Amino acid sequence: MHFDLTDLQLFRHTAECGNITAGARRSHLSLPAASARIRAMEASLGIALLERNRRGVLPTPAGQALLQHARLISQQVERLQYDLAQYAQGQYGQVRLLCNTAALTEYLPELLAAYLCSHPGVSVDVQEMPSLRIVQSITQGMADLGIISTAAPNEHLQTRPFRDDPLVLAMPITHPLAEQAAPTFIDSLAHGHVGLGANSALALHLEEQALREGRRMQVRVRAEGFDGGIRMVAGGAGVAVVPLASVRRWEGVLPLRWIALPEPWANRRLLLCARDFGALPGYAAALVKQLEDS
Repeated sequence: MHFDLTDLQLFRHTAECGNITAGARRSHLSLPAASARIRAMEASLGIALLERNRRGVLPTPAGQALLQHARLISQQVERLQYDLAQYAQGQYGQVRLLCNTAALTEYLPELLAAYLCSHPGVSVDVQEMPSLRIVQSITQGMADLGIISTAAPNEHLQTRPFRDDPLVLAMPITHPLAEQAAPTFIDSLAHGHVGLGANSALALHLEEQALREGRRMQVRVRAEGFDGGIRMVAGGAGVAVVPLASVRRWEGVLPLRWIALPEPWANRRLLLCARDFGALPGYAAALVKQLEDS
C-alpha cells in the first residue's frame, strides 16, 4: 500500500463532493491525473474504494474507512504545519466552524472579526446548518468546531457553554396573540409567520417542531435576516420566532411585542462543541478561547 498525502487529500475531496471531477478541482489536479491516482489506490489495496454511477461516486465500505483516516491525517498535517509555523513569522491555518442561524447572525460577527485581526495568517470557514447536522459533521471529523443548541444530542462530543439564546415570539402590538398571557408556538401556527430563508437552520428547526405536532407553518414572507423579519413583524406582516437578543435591539424603536415561548426546546442555550478540544491545533484553540472569553 503506497499512498501519499496528495492521494489522501484527493480521495477525501472526491468522496465529500461525490464527484471525481469536483474532487480533482479541489485538489488542483487534472481529471486524468486524479482518475489515475484513485485507480492506483484501488489497485494497491486490491479492493474498490468508490462505487461509480451516472450521478457520481459513493465510497464503498472500505472507502468509508479510508475517508475517516484521511480526515484524521489531514487534521494531523494541519497541526504539524501550525507547530512548525511557530518558528516562522506569523501563524497560518484554517478553522472550519459550523454554527446555527442565531450564532452566525447574533454573536459571531464581532468575535470572528477580533480573532481574525489578531491572527492575520488564519482563515475561518463558517457554514450555517442545523444543530443535529453539526453534531454529525463534528463526530465524523468534517469540521474543527461547532456551535449548537442544547436541543441536539451531543453525548459523543466535548462541549463548553457559549451563550444563553432563548427563542421568543415577536408580534405586532395589535395582533390577537398579544392579548393572550402566554401564547405558545402551537398557538402561533394558526397565524401567518414571517420566516427566515427556507434553508436556514432556524427555519428548518421550526418546521420540524410544527410537523411533530401534525401542523404546518403558514409562512407569508421570508426575510434574509432577523432584523428585516422583525421590521416586517412590526409593520403587521405576521408573527415571528426569533432569538431574544435580536428582538431586544428593536425595543422602544418599533411597535412590537415579544413573549417568551414556554416550549422546552425554545429555552435553549448555545454550546461550543468539538471531538476533542485538547487535540485542536493552536490557532483553533485560540478561537475557542476568543469565543469563551468574550
